[in-house]
Amino acid sequence: MTAIRTLQTLLLTLGLGLLLGACAKDTPATPEKTAMNDPNAQLDSIVLGMGCFWGAEKRMSQLPGVIDVESGYANGDIEGRYEAILAHERALRAGRTAKRNHAEVVKVSYDPARTTLEAVLIQFWENHDPTQGDRQGNDVGSNYRSAVYTHSPAQQEVALKTRAVYQEALKQAGYGPITTEITPLKNYTPAEAYHQDYLVKNPAGYCGLGGTGVKYPGSTGTAAAAPAAPRLEAKALNPERQLVVFEAEDCAFCKQFKAEVLDHWRSPVPVVRTLNPNPPAGWQLENEPAQAAPSGEFRQKALFATPTIVLFEQGREVSRYTGYNGDQTRFWKWLGYQLLTPEQQRIAFEQGTERAYTGSHLDEKRPGTFVDPITGAPLFRSDTKFESGTGWPSFFNPVPGALTLHEDVSHGMRRVEVRSASSGIHLGHVFDDGPPPTGKRYCINGKVLRFVPDAGR
Repeated sequence: MTAIRTLQTLLLTLGLGLLLGACAKDTPATPEKTAMNDPNAQLDSIVLGMGCFWGAEKRMSQLPGVIDVESGYANGDIEGRYEAILAHERALRAGRTAKRNHAEVVKVSYDPARTTLEAVLIQFWENHDPTQGDRQGNDVGSNYRSAVYTHSPAQQEVALKTRAVYQEALKQAGYGPITTEITPLKNYTPAEAYHQDYLVKNPAGYCGLGGTGVKYPGSTGTAAAAPAAPRLEAKALNPERQLVVFEAEDCAFCKQFKAEVLDHWRSPVPVVRTLNPNPPAGWQLENEPAQAAPSGEFRQKALFATPTIVLFEQGREVSRYTGYNGDQTRFWKWLGYQLLTPEQQRIAFEQGTERAYTGSHLDEKRPGTFVDPITGAPLFRSDTKFESGTGWPSFFNPVPGALTLHEDVSHGMRRVEVRSASSGIHLGHVFDDGPPPTGKRYCINGKVLRFVPDAGR
């Protein structure tokens, strides 16, 4: 994610907007600091590292009693500047330096008359995964470490106490030891202006899923905490192959994915949505080496953005698609690579062609519909199929709106390529030598068609 966020930063600086989206409010408000009723009230503050500070700023600002959340850099031995921190992390990985990097942090200022340090830290623990070492989700590096940087022995004591309580809750949920660094604040530098209030100014920006889903004991949770949704039951799902869409309540891109993809779902793979960030009971996400754990120890790979679409087979994750920003073709291509054989993939995604008389459905004459093998969208009715003698299934008329046409000048020829409108996959070509009433011959690769007979056939 470091490379992606660097690209986003450059595009923002050039005024070109943001390309990557993962999770955002539907109607973001203009950046505005909470006004204090009592101008003489004494504020307190604490500096927290939760990975990417864009999401951390959003999460912490939603706690009642928090007056201001500022993104910054803390407790490093170098210059406090974004590009310098990224460059230093690369140098650390290459072994060219031993100086400590800064952590991306947020400075949380709160009114002790309206909330407590314990409440602030509960929000902190619940809204990220504090067991991941030098990473958060797919953001990897010491600059993404989990951290609590205190300014007094009293703060240190509360931080250690809440860590012990939350550690026990995590242990009961199957998580490993907390790796959060709890130490006095050594230095702090505010981040650049474009990083402040980032997700308010850029509602399509990257943010985290919202933590492990493990509640702090006794906590009633907040609007920003992981949703208190029931965990999916495996017995209600398809054990052979099942898609699970992990969502969040305040995720605009989850709603966009539902409207653009799920509301028209006809794919042969069953799909289900959930607000719980854990896999179905008894099922397992992909394993990865556990950070700061004994050699050879593994744990399930955390979800880090919404929506995340995970494909399970026999109760185990085989692939995942993280984030959705309206690129339907990219999503269907991801799913297609999970569902199609290598030969089908070659035809669908590399504009390949099956050898004549080797494909499927040449002799299929039953009443029914030929559909896209990935999306399930109808392409041709069987009553438009005819024997062309070419060795490929041929049709004289497609289902309205099912296809898109594209100029093809490959192989020294000028042809019209036919693609599925729903998934974008290559199907074949169309020629002007077909029968009435259209005079068209849609010459289609049978291996990228799926036949669905009419009911009762």
